[in-house]
Amino acid sequence: MTEPGRIRAPRVMTLLGPAFVAAIAYIDPGNVAANLSAGSTYGYALVWVLVLSSVIALVVQYLSARIGIVTGRSLTGLVTDRLAVRHRFWRIAYASQAFVMAVATDLAEVIGGALGLHLLFRVPLWLGGLIVGLGTLVLLPVLRSRGEIVFERAVAGVAVLIAVAFLAGLVWAPPDPLGTLAGLLPQIPDRQAWALAAAMLGATVMPHAIYLHSALAVERYHSDGRPVASIDRLLRIQRIDVVAALALAGTVNIAMLLYAAAALRGLSGDTINDAHRMLGETLGPVAAAFLGVGLLASGVGSAVVGTHAGSGIAADVLPTTVNPLITRALTIGPAVLLLLGGLPATTVLVTSQIVLSFGIAFAVAPLALLSSRESIMGAWRITGALRVAAWAVVIIVVALNLVLLATWLVP
Repeated sequence: MTEPGRIRAPRVMTLLGPAFVAAIAYIDPGNVAANLSAGSTYGYALVWVLVLSSVIALVVQYLSARIGIVTGRSLTGLVTDRLAVRHRFWRIAYASQAFVMAVATDLAEVIGGALGLHLLFRVPLWLGGLIVGLGTLVLLPVLRSRGEIVFERAVAGVAVLIAVAFLAGLVWAPPDPLGTLAGLLPQIPDRQAWALAAAMLGATVMPHAIYLHSALAVERYHSDGRPVASIDRLLRIQRIDVVAALALAGTVNIAMLLYAAAALRGLSGDTINDAHRMLGETLGPVAAAFLGVGLLASGVGSAVVGTHAGSGIAADVLPTTVNPLITRALTIGPAVLLLLGGLPATTVLVTSQIVLSFGIAFAVAPLALLSSRESIMGAWRITGALRVAAWAVVIIVVALNLVLLATWLVP
């Protein structure tokens, strides 16, 4: 039953946090690369993609938290038990795509963090990748050992640092208000823009963040298998958490694009490296340093959260327990190899986000399906407008994937 009365502010503040952990994935290095590339290439034309992606994020992250709060189970655990347990092939296929998404996620996080170290301290990219990748294996258990609240506050602090770093750019390069408003109208300037739109969606609505939020809700809101408060109250609190966290993430993402549209228009090549150089030459070393700090913070913060998500996903979908050191090495390895190969960092980052855009459907379709089932959610199954919104998200994501494939296959 719903507890009577309004939620008191102190109680709400003590229960906020899981959405901010999940939202760190929404402002990771993949976002930096995709948004800076979009702004420098197309100006303000793709602002609407970020707005749409942020709305989609609100829906799916709330649904993920909702399913964790109501069932006490993670999304990947429910998928494995309810949808894939009777079909070994589908379980293997689901686990395989989840692992590919983990590799693509780590590409962005490790390479982004390495690039931040390189821009700030001239650390070789391959060494920076090892530092970021291995450092997360130390940071995550240290933070988790101090309790969920400490972990959440640490990640939220990193999110605020990233926000300050990128919002400060608008002080040096104020955007054009009319251009920004025009960018809210849906438009695709050319065929190549479809890939960038997919990358922006993949960077904003990351599959591992969808899986992770349900697990965070279980860890935070359940004790000894029971909710710490009434389900209705926890759902109301989680709505506040999701809106606050994703409003911050959405604002930072749009700020990145507006900054690039105002200061980096026409930039080609390795956008992030060139942006750092151009900022240093035109706006001074402080502006360039803010880009490096934001990139490093987003890389390390999202890598810590990504490691946590990857461990939970592996435990849910793999038939046997795998040492986290092994899974981490398998996901870090490709990033370090690509850095050693000398590929442009921004290109690798954007490509990884395009790959992630194809993994979103494998998260949101089961999420919408399971959230609609009374046998799983009971009285809290989604109905009405929320159910329509959930399936609309699935349709939009799949449609974008199909359009992108068509642009590649059709001359």
